[in-house]
Amino acid sequence: MRIYDIIEKKRDGHKLTKEEIDFFVQEYTKEKIEDYQASALLMAIFINGMDEEETVNLTESMAKSGDMLDLSAIDGITADKHSTGGVGDKTSLVVAPICASLGIKMAKMSGRGLGHTGGTIDKLESIEGYNTSIDTDAFFKQVNEIGIALIGQTGNLAPADKKIYALRDVTATVGNISLIASSIMSKKIAAGAKNIVLDVKCGSGAFMKDEDSATELAEMMVKIGKKCGRNMAAVITNMDIPLGSSIGNALEIKEVVDILKNKGDKQLRELCLVLSATILSISYGWNYDKAYNKAENALLDGSAFNKLKELVTAQGGNAELLDNTELLPSCEKTLEIKAKQDGYIQSIDSRIVGESAVLLGAGREKKTDTIDYGAGIVILKKTCDKVSVGDTIAVLYAETEERLKNAEKLFNTSFTIGAEKPELMPLVYKTIK
Repeated sequence: MRIYDIIEKKRDGHKLTKEEIDFFVQEYTKEKIEDYQASALLMAIFINGMDEEETVNLTESMAKSGDMLDLSAIDGITADKHSTGGVGDKTSLVVAPICASLGIKMAKMSGRGLGHTGGTIDKLESIEGYNTSIDTDAFFKQVNEIGIALIGQTGNLAPADKKIYALRDVTATVGNISLIASSIMSKKIAAGAKNIVLDVKCGSGAFMKDEDSATELAEMMVKIGKKCGRNMAAVITNMDIPLGSSIGNALEIKEVVDILKNKGDKQLRELCLVLSATILSISYGWNYDKAYNKAENALLDGSAFNKLKELVTAQGGNAELLDNTELLPSCEKTLEIKAKQDGYIQSIDSRIVGESAVLLGAGREKKTDTIDYGAGIVILKKTCDKVSVGDTIAVLYAETEERLKNAEKLFNTSFTIGAEKPELMPLVYKTIK
C-alpha cells in the first residue's frame, strides 16, 4: 500500500477503505509519511469530504493510535462531558461535581486554553496546590473513592490527532465536518467513558457560526459515538455572548463557586443544569425532568459544592480558597469600561471579548505563553441590558497599565449600544440523541 495511491483515490472523489485510513494514520503517526503528503490527503478530504463510514473509521484509527484508557477498573457508571470551546465556558467545573455528587463516576481529562477560548486545566491551576498531573493508578483510585478526578490530557492520548490537527491548522483544512468530528471524538473514545455529552457551541465565539453547521457537527459526532458503542447526546448552545459574567482563570473559579452555592449568573446556572440533566438521563435512563430536578437539588443542598471541595483537596489544592474566593489570585490594576450613550446593549462579540482577555494576560496566543491567573474581565452588562451614560459595562483586570490600555481598545469594539431593545436569542437551541 502506498500513500500516493490513497491521495490519488481521494483526490478523484472515491471512498477510502478502513485499511487505507488505518495505513495513513499509523504511518503518519510513526513519521513514515511526509507532511507534504499528509497535507495533500487532508486537502483532498477537505474538498471531497468523507461519508459516515469513513469518518467513523478515521475516528477509531486516531483513537487507537495511542493509549486507550480502560475504565473497567472504575466501579460504577462513567460519564464525560466535552465542549467545543467558548468564552467564559466553565461548565465542566460545575457539571462534573453535580453529576459526581449523584453517583456518576466523572473520570475527566481536560485541556489548556489557546487563543480566545479558555481551558479548564488553567482555571483549576489558579487554585493554589492543585495538581493536574497524576498517574493512571492514582486517577482510577481517586475516582473510585470520591467519584471524580479532573486532570490534564495525557501525552499519548490520540497522538495521531495531535499531529494531524497541527497540520490542519497550517494548511487551511480545519473547517471540514468529518475532520472536526473525528478530531474531537477520537480523544473522547480514547478517554474511555461509556456516556458522553457534547456541548456544541455556535455563534460569534465558537468555531461553528450558526445553528445549522453546529447541528451537522453534533449529529455526526453522536453517530460516531454510537457506532463506537457509547451512549451519546449533544446539546447545541449559544456562544454569541460570553457564558456567565467572568472571563479569566481565578475569576471563573469564583463564578463556579457562586453557581455551586446557587448564586450568580442565571444563564450559566441553567446551562449547567441542562448539561447535568442530559448526562444523568443518558447514564441512568431517567426521564429529563427527574434528572433536572436531581441536578438542581444537588445545588440547593450543597452536595455539588462539597464535591468540588473534595476534588480540590484530593488533588492537592487548597480547598479553603473555595470558602473564601477573595484569596484566589487577583490583579491590583483595574479599568472600568463605561457606556458612552443611553440605550440597550445590542450585541457582544464573544470572540473579541476572549481576545481582549488574552491581551490582559488571562490566555495564550501560543502554547509557550505564561498565564496570569488573576487577569481577566467581569462583564456587568450583557445583551438586552439597559444602560445609561457612565454606567460600568465591564471591569478589566491586569498586572500592568499597558495591558489594560491595549485590551481596552479591543474590548470597546466588542459591543454596540442602540435605542431599541434587541431580541434575546435562546441559550439552548436543541438536544440531539
